[in-house]
Amino acid sequence: MKVYADPITVNCRKVLAGLDFVGAPFELHHVDYFKGEHKAEPYVSLNPNASEPALADGDFVLWESNAILQYAADKVGNDQAYPRDLRARADINRWLLWESSSWFPSCYVFLVENCVKPLLGSQPDPAVLDGERARFHRLAGILDARLAGSEWVAGDRPTIADIALAAPMHLHGWQRLPLENHPHLARWLTEGVEQLPSWQKTWVGEGFTTRRPDA
Repeated sequence: MKVYADPITVNCRKVLAGLDFVGAPFELHHVDYFKGEHKAEPYVSLNPNASEPALADGDFVLWESNAILQYAADKVGNDQAYPRDLRARADINRWLLWESSSWFPSCYVFLVENCVKPLLGSQPDPAVLDGERARFHRLAGILDARLAGSEWVAGDRPTIADIALAAPMHLHGWQRLPLENHPHLARWLTEGVEQLPSWQKTWVGEGFTTRRPDA
């Protein structure tokens, strides 16, 4: 499988960490996000949405990061990362859909305001951040309540749901995500997901660097 991605972005890191997590071998083709390579040929022939990432498996091309995780897990037959039991899979699918429709958009506001804007020489807009806080806390509360009684989002072991839900938070310190009132969510992220080998392999730091300070 070939993955066309820039490892610094939320959904690209999600896919790269997720493919490693499920044990799916792939070949990375770098598409530079800040240079706008995702908005030009030849990439837009793969993904007409002009967004990253995209996957090509022979003549089969797939976009949407969560669909890529589902496909890869099934392709390699990783039934622990993406169980085939009807209810277990429906639970995971529920969180994948929720992540893309609700969780990602809320976390992304903090990413744009606190990370992207300063990097491009602008300043965060306090009104935008203040306007997003109520929605973020409502959504974070949903995850926090789920994780109050479970080590992982969908059971007693990590699945692709954990990878997907952590991705929008992957720069949480730099993003200044207000996690202080959501202890179970913070524990899951810092003591759980961030300790996974696949997550550590795809490390991204402040300034959108993939080079660790101690490397």
